[in-house]
Amino acid sequence: MSIYMYIAAMALTTYLIRLLPMTLFRKPIRSRFLKSFLHYVPYACLTAMTFPGILTSTGSVISGAAALVIAVILAYRGKSLITVALSSSCAVLITEGILSLAGIG
Repeated sequence: MSIYMYIAAMALTTYLIRLLPMTLFRKPIRSRFLKSFLHYVPYACLTAMTFPGILTSTGSVISGAAALVIAVILAYRGKSLITVALSSSCAVLITEGILSLAGIG
């Protein structure tokens, strides 16, 4: 298959994903359960996409897990995004340094 067929297939897929909800849900959604479910779908998808990347983007899973723990604690306490990101990056740097000194990483 040519590259243009792949591009057309992806364009059609993206279009259908955006078109189907508009055609299926013409009336306002009244079900509290369905509204609640649809409210949390973006958060669940974002988590499913980013969680594996957090653990595997560093030199070792240990430093990724340390950054994840720091990020969750700071985010739970209501810190800003820049504070969470910088603190997680520092946690990776420190953990990688400790692991290299210990000869683990």
